[in-house]
Amino acid sequence: MAVTRAGQRAATRRALLAEGRRRFAADGYHAVVLADVARAAGVTKGAAYHHFASKAGLFRAVVAEVQEELGERVAAAAERHEDPWEQLLAGCRAFLAAGRDPVARRIVLVDAPAVLGWDEWRAMDEDGSARHLAQALDTLVASGVIAEQPVEPLARLLSGAMNEAALWLARGADASPQAPALTERALERLLGGLRAGGGGGSVAVDGG
Repeated sequence: MAVTRAGQRAATRRALLAEGRRRFAADGYHAVVLADVARAAGVTKGAAYHHFASKAGLFRAVVAEVQEELGERVAAAAERHEDPWEQLLAGCRAFLAAGRDPVARRIVLVDAPAVLGWDEWRAMDEDGSARHLAQALDTLVASGVIAEQPVEPLARLLSGAMNEAALWLARGADASPQAPALTERALERLLGGLRAGGGGGSVAVDGG
């Protein structure tokens, strides 16, 4: 009986997450009503409040789920390559592609920073795809592909740049169909400057 109850609770949670995810992606956070989510999922409003306490609680759980999937997507893209540098590039491209994924775009990139606040959203990002970026940079510094330097500030700089680029793409990137390709090329040039002996050291600045 206990196993059955546990299974029922798990099934209820999964149903609420799935329906919440569908509605948050399609309609945006502010248009979603928790009672409607519960009804569509085939459970009571009380069950929804029991599992998530509020609409914000359900949204937070959905964001965590999508963030985890995004991190797995980044890791899977990197693992298709043996060369650590190609792994870094592939993982970064996979992250930028989130700006073109309608679920990740609306839930993680557009609504989550506004609903959860920047600090919480950033912490969730660090638990997901940003963690893979730091690991990739650690490997590249250790192998000498990137010049010896502290990894944490570098990872934060790159993560911030990619988050900003992904947000830009998610919001339409000025409706330019070339924006994704241009962003990838800019990213590759930026990363190329990090390579040891890659010419990314000093930049001449025109003071006129």
